[in-house]
Amino acid sequence: MPERVKEMFSARWAAALAGLLALVGPALGRDDGRYANSPLRSWFESLQSEFGQCCTNADGYIVSEPDWESDKGNYRVRIDGEWVIVPNGAVLTQPNRAGHTMVWKYYIDGHPRVRCFLPGSMT
Repeated sequence: MPERVKEMFSARWAAALAGLLALVGPALGRDDGRYANSPLRSWFESLQSEFGQCCTNADGYIVSEPDWESDKGNYRVRIDGEWVIVPNGAVLTQPNRAGHTMVWKYYIDGHPRVRCFLPGSMT
């Protein structure tokens, strides 16, 4: 195999390996300590959907009413300008102690997905 082809092949493998490592690496949370004394901290930390633990209130985002909809128990939410269907397994069914509609998101191929969704009152 010519040396130039070997170099290109090696560079592609290195890029593929770096991409794979980025996907399997630990997720970084945003908890910088500002919610350490929140009376709802333990409640937020207990939240989980079929997709796993939602994390903490520092990881969730409040969603304003124009950015989420409900139709016969099915939800969709606008994240980063993109409407995303909320999987039934992501919907949290316990009473909403925070009061606000919240979403915990992650990304696949640059598109937002919902790990957990806590509906609000929609008043």
